[in-house]
Order: sequence, then structure tokens, then C-alpha cells
Amino acid sequence: MIEKALLKERFVKWVLIAFALSSLLFLFLIFIFILAEGLPLFLKVGVGNIIGGFKWAPTRGSFGIFPMIVSSFLVTIGALAIGAPMGLSCAIYLSEYSGKKTQMLLKPALELLAGIPSVVYGFLGVIYIVPLVRNYLGGSGFSLLSTSIILGVMILPTIISISFDALISVPKTYREGSFAMGATKWQTIYKVILPSAKSGILASFILGMGRAIGETMAVIMIAGNALKIPGSILDPLRTLTGNIALELSYASGDHRLGLFSTGVVLMVIIMILNYIANFGIKRKIAK
Repeated sequence: MIEKALLKERFVKWVLIAFALSSLLFLFLIFIFILAEGLPLFLKVGVGNIIGGFKWAPTRGSFGIFPMIVSSFLVTIGALAIGAPMGLSCAIYLSEYSGKKTQMLLKPALELLAGIPSVVYGFLGVIYIVPLVRNYLGGSGFSLLSTSIILGVMILPTIISISFDALISVPKTYREGSFAMGATKWQTIYKVILPSAKSGILASFILGMGRAIGETMAVIMIAGNALKIPGSILDPLRTLTGNIALELSYASGDHRLGLFSTGVVLMVIIMILNYIANFGIKRKIAK
């Protein structure tokens, strides 16, 4: 009986290992596929000419994606500027001020935002946000500002969920010690709880950035898709993801390779952001 139980234990262990390795294998195969398709153009044109180039005209031999890289980061920073304060404030309310019944009602409702298709966010942006920006601030409405607002809302579930978990993981003794010293509720939150949970909160911001920089459909619908670096928050722009989605259906030859090169750059950026987030989480656990 003991030997039979040990055999079952080993079998389950190796099955779980196989599933874990298969997940890594899929990720590795995706990266190798994109790299194999995009690398030839890097070797042919040059990494500097692609990443540092300002002109995207693949049919004429120009593959510069620098304006799209800048636009992607500008949109991501704008989304974070809108979503981070809102998400963190909501997480603080849920963890420190709301009761258990309120948490049970609000937290699942907020997390449902992550399940809404991005095309719905884009549709709402076109119907409501774009006209508001156009009527009250000027321009076409399809702009950096409109895109940042929509992405700021889309990253809220990520920031709220991870920040909430980081805040409630702070030991109760920290709060009790602060209250014993005569601190108010807000002073305890600002001086004790937030610094203790800063690694987890930072990780939520970085993962939110990864979510924003990888968004496609909503960005295509709202950004305006202009091949230039926006000079103001009311100017249109095109992101890396938007460029791939807009042109891949009809691209061929070097044009297609250029889009895969764009994908390589995008994947490297997202991998770096995820690595930074994981490093922040590990630091939090180590403390």
C-alpha cells in the first residue's frame, strides 16, 4: 500500500512538472517564432535604423518605428497617470475603510472590468470620450488624451487587485502600534501601511503598464493612428500594437518582416516590465 501511494505521488508530481514545463515551452516557441520572423530584417536594415528610425514606409524601404515606440510609452504613462491614483485610492478604501460586506460587493464588481472586451471600451471611447475632448478641448478628439483615459480605466482591475492584496498583507501589529503612538487613521495609512506595501503597489503599477502597452483594439479605435510623435495631448498617434494590427492583414515581403520586428521590440519591452514587476514582488516577499 505504501509503495502504491508513493507511485501515485510520483505520478502526480511528474504530471504537474510536465504541465509546468509545457507552459514554458509555449512561451519559448512563441518568442522563437517572432524572433525568427523579425530577426532577418534587423540584420538586413540594422537595429538602429529600425528602432531609431523616424519614418515608417515599408514599401519604400523605411522601417523606422521610433515614433510608435514613443507613442506607446506616452499612452502608457498617460494611462498610468490616470489609473494609478484611482486604483490605489480604491484599494486603500477597500482595505482600510470599507467593511467586509462592502468588500464582498465592490471587489468582484471591480474585477469584472477585466472581463469586458477591449472593443467595448473602444466603442464607449468613440461615442463618449472622443466627442467630449473634441468639443471642449479641440482637435479631432482621436488623441493621446482620449486613449490615455480609456487605458487608464482598463488597467484599474490590475492595479486595484494587486494593491489591495499588498495592503491587506501588512501585519495588523503595524496598525495597532501606530494607533498606540497616537497616529490618526490617515497618518497610519500614509506613514506606515503604504511604505510597508510599496513593493506590491509598485508591482501593480508595472503590471498595469504592461497591460496598457499591450492593448490593441481600443487603441486602434481611439488613437487616430497618425505616424508621428504627438506634439500635445490632443494630437493623434499610432502605437506598436496598433501598427501590427492595422497592417498585418495585407503586408508581404519585407513589410511583413517589419511588422514582426515591431513585435520583437514590443515583446522585449513587455518582458522587461514583467521582470521588473516580479522583482518587486520578490523583494516584498523577502521583507
